[in-house]
Amino acid sequence: MAGSDRGKWQMGRQVPELLRIEGVDSGYGSIQVLRQISFTVNRGEIVAIVGANGAGKTTLLRTISGLIKPTRGSISLEGVSLAGHTTSEIVAMGLTQAPEGRRVFSGMSVEENLRLGALRRPGKTRQSVNEGLEHTYECFPRLRERRDQLAGTLSGGEQQMCAIGRAFMAKPQLLMIDELSLGLAPVIVEELLRTLETIHESGCTILLVEQDVSVALSFSDRAVVMQSGCIVLSGEASSLRADGEIVKTYLGG
Repeated sequence: MAGSDRGKWQMGRQVPELLRIEGVDSGYGSIQVLRQISFTVNRGEIVAIVGANGAGKTTLLRTISGLIKPTRGSISLEGVSLAGHTTSEIVAMGLTQAPEGRRVFSGMSVEENLRLGALRRPGKTRQSVNEGLEHTYECFPRLRERRDQLAGTLSGGEQQMCAIGRAFMAKPQLLMIDELSLGLAPVIVEELLRTLETIHESGCTILLVEQDVSVALSFSDRAVVMQSGCIVLSGEASSLRADGEIVKTYLGG
């Protein structure tokens, strides 16, 4: 289902809020990167974060994940503040991230990488982990074929599948993906998007950082446009995509 179709389907019904970010400032030591970031993600949505390199997109995801502590503002998941929680605890609460650059454990097999993703899976049992593994293999058949192969020997697209599959193994409510298409051929990106649609249909909300604006806006329901650490625009992805002036001014189109 295209992003615009999902948006129309959600109109007229109350959709519960999943993630809320209010007035967040963040950065690295004395270097401030994010300034007064505020937006929400509703359950069942696909929301894209777009903007030029250096806009602060990755810093935002790292702050949501707890890898960086905000210096101001609040972040909550299902109404529960993430302040004071470790990244591991945040994962257990239902929020996971596939990082930029894949970052698979190259000396471990594909299946070992995936099983690591289940360390903080809610209600973790051997049976639930095996069920999660089977579900992940259903979403990524190529990973089943490569299950015993060292992750470091996979192609770039397969490593991205492994990174997303590892994050999915935690059974997240919200899956964040940083730079899905980076360095990948268009045909591989299309395959990944089809798989993400399947993951989304299984009940997983998605927050996507994507360098390819056309991909991001065609796949998502809503989009947040960042520039120099601030949000300069937000709205329905279809509306942003249709406004050529917005694309030219803020997205480099």
